[in-house]
Amino acid sequence: MLYAALKAIHLLSVVAWVGGMFFMHVCLRPAAAATLEPPARLRLMHATMKRFFDVVVGAIVLVLASGAAMMAIAGVTAARSGLKFNVPLDWYAMVVVFVVMVAVFVRVRLVLFRRLGRAVAAEAWPQGAAALAGIRREVMINLVLGAFVVALMRLGGTA
Repeated sequence: MLYAALKAIHLLSVVAWVGGMFFMHVCLRPAAAATLEPPARLRLMHATMKRFFDVVVGAIVLVLASGAAMMAIAGVTAARSGLKFNVPLDWYAMVVVFVVMVAVFVRVRLVLFRRLGRAVAAEAWPQGAAALAGIRREVMINLVLGAFVVALMRLGGTA
């Protein structure tokens, strides 16, 4: 029961992070670009990302904690059964991709998003647009990695 609850928390956290990136990249950004002038668009994207990044931080914490707990439970269960626990290869892949995604997120949040915030505060719209373009590129990297992990989780069968 505990393992199932942890898996649900893990999955829902991944869905919030990856789904949020998909929504921002595929729905919100193009709609804002088509309907809003640059000042309003940059303010909207900055305000939206500020809220979304708080969600991502929570998702990162929950993914890390639930993933580690599930690995520990699997190891303890194997040991109690007198078996040697070998971490499945797809779990290693998920851990590696998670670390890369966190690194990309940290760069977006601490470098590019701050640059966007400074540009919006100074009403420097070309610099804000450049920062937003950088964020878009990095988010696309994380979106592809996140989709890969979801596919791996579904196809791997061990997670």
